[in-house]
Amino acid sequence: MSNDQRFIIEMGSGNDQYGMDYTKAAARAIEDAIRHSAIPMLAARAIAHTDMRVQVTIGVQEPDKLDTKALTSKLPRGTTTVTATHGGLNVINPDNGDTIVIATAAVEAFLPKQD
Repeated sequence: MSNDQRFIIEMGSGNDQYGMDYTKAAARAIEDAIRHSAIPMLAARAIAHTDMRVQVTIGVQEPDKLDTKALTSKLPRGTTTVTATHGGLNVINPDNGDTIVIATAAVEAFLPKQD
């Protein structure tokens, strides 16, 4: 990995308003981040997408409640890892006590250094 070079980073956010489902909120944050990305460089340079390493960091208030394996399936290209960390927000509705879960995601893509 020391020969890897980051060539893209995208940020996103997502939420679950009614189910307090951290994985659902995180999946939406990942989708938000990658929805804004296109990587034509891989095809233009004849680089296989399997050469790309994708590293995702998800911030939520209760990281132990994330299913990181399920989140890996949300990434369509590359060899992926998903790491959960403390972050995001829990917002309580004062009228009914429901909690809205807000997740943040950083999606980074790396390739071996190119000549």
